[in-house]
Amino acid sequence: MTENEIIRVLETALLCADATLPLSELRKLFPPEDVSADDLRRLLSVLQLDWSEKGLELVCLASGWRFQSRPEMQKFLERLNPEKPPRYSRAVLETLAIIAWRQPVTRGDIEDIRGVTVSSQIVKTLEERGWIEVLGHRDAPGRPALFGTTRQFLDDLGLRTLDDLPALESQESMQVLEGLQLDDPPAPDAD
Repeated sequence: MTENEIIRVLETALLCADATLPLSELRKLFPPEDVSADDLRRLLSVLQLDWSEKGLELVCLASGWRFQSRPEMQKFLERLNPEKPPRYSRAVLETLAIIAWRQPVTRGDIEDIRGVTVSSQIVKTLEERGWIEVLGHRDAPGRPALFGTTRQFLDDLGLRTLDDLPALESQESMQVLEGLQLDDPPAPDAD
């Protein structure tokens, strides 16, 4: 196969995929002797450049590669789907931020940082969304669950790794969660 044919196959697979495709899945498209993992990475970079001036972009996230709309196209796409995205209370976003930047953490750790009790509904909301999961249990009385973020969290925020999060002390740190639609004003009993 020529490089152009390989790129065409990659482009088609990625545009038709329902979810992100890891490199291991993309390699299945070709006989192993035709395309190495390094060749595939290089050709994906070429494909990214091919789409650099279009409304879609090819991105590499925590769980693989996908095409997605560019942020500047969002205002136009919202006109097609006027449904509002789910909104999250300040308590949910604060809890998510603590887990993201301090993981692994227990519910008690989160309560110590926030200064209020974390309701079961907050944890349930984040687990149902697929943003957090139990990573293990702390070796302490009661063996409390240790929470951490998931690949889905990274994918939804457009990140490859947790290292892509801005420094906790920076102005950008809460802006990372901005796209998750914060409810304003928060209800007094949202905790």
